[in-house]
Amino acid sequence: MATEADFLEITRFQSDLDQCMKCGFCTFFCPVYQEERVESSVARGKLMLIRGLLAGELKYSKEFADKLNRCTLCRTCAVNCPAKTEVPTVIVAARADKVRAKGMSFPYNLIYRWLLPRRVLFGMIVRLASWFQWLFLPKTEGTIRHLAFFLSALGKGRHIPQIAPRFLRQMIPEVNRPSTGVEKRMRVGYFIGCMTDFVFPELGKHIIDFLTRNGVEVVVPKGQGCCGAPVFLGAGDFDTGRKLADGNVKAFEEAGVDYIISDCATCTSALKDYAKFLADTPERAEAYAQFGKKIKDISQFLIDVLKLPASAYQPVEEVKGKRVTWHDPCHLNRYLGVTEQPRQLLQLIPGIEYVEMPQADRCCGMAGAFSLYYYDLSKRIADKKLDSIEATRADIVVTGCPGCQIQLIDGVMRRRLPVKVKHIMELIK
Repeated sequence: MATEADFLEITRFQSDLDQCMKCGFCTFFCPVYQEERVESSVARGKLMLIRGLLAGELKYSKEFADKLNRCTLCRTCAVNCPAKTEVPTVIVAARADKVRAKGMSFPYNLIYRWLLPRRVLFGMIVRLASWFQWLFLPKTEGTIRHLAFFLSALGKGRHIPQIAPRFLRQMIPEVNRPSTGVEKRMRVGYFIGCMTDFVFPELGKHIIDFLTRNGVEVVVPKGQGCCGAPVFLGAGDFDTGRKLADGNVKAFEEAGVDYIISDCATCTSALKDYAKFLADTPERAEAYAQFGKKIKDISQFLIDVLKLPASAYQPVEEVKGKRVTWHDPCHLNRYLGVTEQPRQLLQLIPGIEYVEMPQADRCCGMAGAFSLYYYDLSKRIADKKLDSIEATRADIVVTGCPGCQIQLIDGVMRRRLPVKVKHIMELIK
């Protein structure tokens, strides 16, 4: 007979599980259910499965795990739920209890538990993969790049870009001081994340250059690692998640910064979620809470904290005269509540035409490993986002999440749309 100890994490969030009224309102909004039309794909169905697990009627089978993983954690269900049931929280908790009971399968146990926590080793593996990528990877348009992790999408039709020839850590010092003659306004830490480090290092370099030109000292602690989102939120490995969290908190505490900024919506949200999911002791609860208070998305930091004059936001040459639209990352919008700041930032940039996208907050279907496990489903979700992009007749779609960038680039290339995909900071000189 199953005991409370067997479902430690689910029990912590029992009130969220009990809050569901089974009304089915989530069926109108869930991006996965809209494609599959089966009860186990929607929030109500997943909670029923978890109740069956608690009652001893179901087991942690492969089929159960598959149904649990068919969720993008986009939180669309929660914001539209009449009872405000936090379904994604319960799903993450169930994933964690599943890992406690069954462990993780190969190769994810190797990737999450041994490679990601060892940043230098992980970088060496990615570098090694980059030397041989020309043998395996199809050529893509432009200078798009991606992690070796996406090798698993080979043969599924995904446009897989190259790994960056130089990582961001190799391009910058740990402390980046304001430009000569510019008064220092504050000292911030920069959480660079895996995607910016290994995939889009030019983006990170550009952000540092912009901030230092405007009086911000930027510290990039060498001790920081992966935010842990794919580990504790995606895979449910809370133990490894705590190791990553402890390392990141320590690295930025030692840096002595006023704020910690990130250019990735997923990283920003995951860093703030340490206190919610991983605080298993009073000491961790306090450390994670204090750490979370300093975290800011880059657009949120620029608009709400730095408050630069409009003249600071000059467009790069290639976007002048272009029509631009914005895609809301799920973590930025529904988790962090950052919706107006990126739009305000775009409207401050002279020489571009901003147009609002229909259903700009619709999930793009990326969701980290979800798009690897269920690429065909992920593409179908993305197709609705592509319809919205086409409706704007935009030249450029911008976002605040490198993961969303990859998904949108893949979709735009599949549909052969004459649209560029960029991070919002790439529009500013």
